Amino acid sequence: MIKSILLIGTGGFIGSVARYFVSKLNLHIDFFAIPVGTLTVNVIGSFIIGLLTGISDKSTILPVDLRMLLMVGVCGGFTTFSTFSSENLMLMHNGQFLSVFLYSGLSIFLGFLAVYMGYVISNMF
Repeated sequence: MIKSILLIGTGGFIGSVARYFVSKLNLHIDFFAIPVGTLTVNVIGSFIIGLLTGISDKSTILPVDLRMLLMVGVCGGFTTFSTFSSENLMLMHNGQFLSVFLYSGLSIFLGFLAVYMGYVISNMF
């Protein structure tokens, strides 16, 4: 139990720090006022989870401890659904309803596409 908690915590630290650096994209890219950094981490995180799930489904390359570290820890710390929700609320408060729908739609569509592509790619090997 302690080992799992330490693995998840370590992965969460790595994922959170990586998310912080990617979120800096918000300062440099303006696309319909969409928080591009958060969108990026959610799409990348979805891709990685799809890839790891596909690998785990067909082989024993990823033992349980490594899956805990990578999928629960790193990807859990890296993806930011709570931030996504908060940013949508801010866009709504600012009256940017088109941005809310565009950001939400892109996040869901691209996130699903990324998790699917990660899964498909993992089955090519």
